[in-house]
Amino acid sequence: MKKFVSGLFLFSTLAVFGQEAIQFQELPFKELVAKAKKDNKIVFIDAYASWCGPCKMMERNVFTKKSVGDYYNSNFVNARFDMEKGEGREIAAKYGVRSYPTYLFLNGDGELVSQNFGYMEESMFLTMAQDINSPNNKKGSLKERFAKGEKDPEFLINIMKLNSSSDFDFAKKASERYFENKKKTEEFTKDDVGLLFFFLKSTEDKNYKVFTERKAEIIKFLPEETYKEFDNQMKLAKVVEQSVDTQNKIINSEYFMKTAEPLVGKHDAEVKLNQTKLSYYEQNANFPEYEKAALAYYRNTEAFEPNELLKAAWIFSEHIKTQASLKKAAEWAEKSVMRGETSENTYILAKLYSLTGKKDMAKTYAEMSRNLAAQNQKDSSLAEKLLQEIQ
Repeated sequence: MKKFVSGLFLFSTLAVFGQEAIQFQELPFKELVAKAKKDNKIVFIDAYASWCGPCKMMERNVFTKKSVGDYYNSNFVNARFDMEKGEGREIAAKYGVRSYPTYLFLNGDGELVSQNFGYMEESMFLTMAQDINSPNNKKGSLKERFAKGEKDPEFLINIMKLNSSSDFDFAKKASERYFENKKKTEEFTKDDVGLLFFFLKSTEDKNYKVFTERKAEIIKFLPEETYKEFDNQMKLAKVVEQSVDTQNKIINSEYFMKTAEPLVGKHDAEVKLNQTKLSYYEQNANFPEYEKAALAYYRNTEAFEPNELLKAAWIFSEHIKTQASLKKAAEWAEKSVMRGETSENTYILAKLYSLTGKKDMAKTYAEMSRNLAAQNQKDSSLAEKLLQEIQ
């Protein structure tokens, strides 16, 4: 009898405990959003992963608190999704969930009104919810409100932050309205500069006028040289676009230099031209042109990071046949190996040595690559294959 009473007490305790906690509804995503719209509430989604330690701590230490359960159950439509299973995968992709736990708050149109991250203590988790659960976040679709001309700075900043990765064009339009309505008497903040730079991509953008007119305020937060470099990159972006011969898939170097040099000077124009060629010719698999551009761009190897040189060396090892070029690529790979041996850079160096006739050196570095791969539990099949070819 005593055992039965004890078990009954435990069951009752757990039942009460469960009622005090956040009540997560097991509904499909579309039904959650529809319910929120009908009830004029915001959806709260705990986006978690089964292996995530902080997620389990939130579930055990915070979601179970009576104050948290009372507030969330009264004011939100609550749900939990494992981001690596079922509908969770689609939710993660749609809202850009990349770390755990992530807390998604959505309006009745399925639009983000807030996105927060990481373990939080009870008080912070409640304060966050109270801030988000404002009438302003329940007014309806963000896009509809934006289309009607809403200009509230906080509203526009929220659109920028929440949509920068999922809907860049929408966020960019919000940034243009934000800066258009920021009076010249209102001083720029560091955050303003960050938002302006993030969404400004071309001299033809509306915000470019803001960028030029408010230079004096902007350079309070960053070196004037950085401002100039950013300006040059935007000016050159349009020249790059106009220099691409899409039909023949080549870069018109003559046009580029003629147009770019007056804007940024000969040196900067040449650097940008070679960077553009490297990217464009790699993407279009035009390796003869890539070879020319790489040899010109990486002429002074001391000016470049070894890992950047290693990438070019790898492309040469895969696609270039010219002996002089392969020897130069071997020098690039050597710089990476000198900084620190890995299974990847030793393999690339071994292959380049093999292609340039240095069989003994090739064998030494191929064996090194194989051994490093084994030590670090990586795939060593490429090194094994190369060793067979050398022998």
